[in-house]
Amino acid sequence: MSDKPSVLFVCVHNAGRSQMAAGFMQHLGKGRVDVLSAGSAPKDSINPVAIEAMAELGIDIANNLPKILTPKAVQASDVVITMGCGDACPFYPGKRYEDWVLEDPAGQGIEPVRVIRDEIKRRVEELLSELLP
Repeated sequence: MSDKPSVLFVCVHNAGRSQMAAGFMQHLGKGRVDVLSAGSAPKDSINPVAIEAMAELGIDIANNLPKILTPKAVQASDVVITMGCGDACPFYPGKRYEDWVLEDPAGQGIEPVRVIRDEIKRRVEELLSELLP
């Protein structure tokens, strides 16, 4: 068991929001946080516009693969951040849950995805400041 805090980011397709959030947490956390991401109904690949938006900031999520949300992933996490997965996310007592209401980048161009990306970055920075005082 790691003594590092662990965070699970969950959205429906695990192809945009949760992947960007995990990318920021890995990049900004510099190995001090265990990071997982998953989806309740994962797509086959990451949203190419999300990949492009993150690459603009020097964060490569192009080789990530969407993963199915499992109870094991939730149990392994201290903090579970949901982004529109609704009731599909299992609840376990003792876990910290937050629901980040964010627009879905699916089917959107680079400009709106940049706005979503920047809001995710802001929230990840805030979460990091709480996890790593």
